[in-house]
Amino acid sequence: MNYKYNCLNPIANVGLANLTDNYARTENFAEADAVFVRSAKMDELVPGANLLAVARAGAGVNNIPHAEYAKKGIVVFNTPGANANGVKELVIAAMLLASRDIVGGIEWVKANVSDPAITKTAEKAKKAFAGTEIMGKKLGVIGLGAIGQKIANAAIDLGMEVYGYDPYLSIDAAWNLSRSVKHCKNVETIYQDCDFITIHVPALDSTKGMINADAIAMMKTGVIVINAARDVLVNEKDMLDALASGKVRKYVSDFPNATTAGQKGVIVIPHLGASTEEAEDNCAVMAVKEMRDFLENGNIANSVNYPACSLGVANKAGRLAICHKNVANMIGTFTSILGNAKVNIDAIANKSRGDFAYTLIDTDSAIPADVVKALEASDAVIRVRVIK
Repeated sequence: MNYKYNCLNPIANVGLANLTDNYARTENFAEADAVFVRSAKMDELVPGANLLAVARAGAGVNNIPHAEYAKKGIVVFNTPGANANGVKELVIAAMLLASRDIVGGIEWVKANVSDPAITKTAEKAKKAFAGTEIMGKKLGVIGLGAIGQKIANAAIDLGMEVYGYDPYLSIDAAWNLSRSVKHCKNVETIYQDCDFITIHVPALDSTKGMINADAIAMMKTGVIVINAARDVLVNEKDMLDALASGKVRKYVSDFPNATTAGQKGVIVIPHLGASTEEAEDNCAVMAVKEMRDFLENGNIANSVNYPACSLGVANKAGRLAICHKNVANMIGTFTSILGNAKVNIDAIANKSRGDFAYTLIDTDSAIPADVVKALEASDAVIRVRVIK
């Protein structure tokens, strides 16, 4: 089967090179079967009838209307963990930049470049940029996913005392986390006890603005707050008030905007967290592999709007992939239709996520067109795809 794909942003060639001759690039979004995207806003784009999936080469999907796409049977993928090391290294740099006024010192040197006695002058001036070390300080990591756990482990290696909070900590994350990390049962412990706080959670209704005046009031005076996750997680007006009062020592953000840019006490980085060659390559490779496995086998991994579901390589005579609503008796409906058509089922995988579900069915014979029509006739079925 042949597919057309569209790239809304530049996608690293090392990833696209994994596409076979069955994939042809199109510059027309409306005719694409598959779309690769990084930061392009997709809310105003109208998906064509052929669009099966969108793969985000990165973790955040705020730029993709994935909830609406789920209703159309369009599966949206992201690439969690592919850029984790790049973000980890930026957060470590952010802690150093905030604890010692390195930026101020560099700017002083630039401003005094014409001073012939700059070596001697610098010895007198440097006390204005002196800071503190991070070794022995308490770091609070909110969110212990792929990025948070790497930061926590690295900070342990740097001699910090690390506290972690994540009510949804996965088994894999727990295995990868250093045993020296103190796991907190509530986020308030981090607010109250830590010298540095870094946040790594998705932008949800429950997390937007979670670092606000109330949270800051619980923090230690002189705390350093780092946000390399999502700009909306921090109420930045409240943060500026806290900086002005001296409650917060420094705020480091990887999200430039008119509120924080140039403000005293704020170090704004131009969204460099995942902007390394390695991270972009890793994200591109992962996005292409996810897309190919979905299109060629029907398998779903790392989707943000449909459940993970797999039957491995499609090596039986037939395979169906069905996006449907998460309602009762759907499996019974599918098996009855196939049974009435004398199509024997070899294997079934069915998973649900919220209002939506996904079913893969392997059969011992080819799937007739009238079976597909019968499946599509159900009000609860969103999309039926014959993989083979």
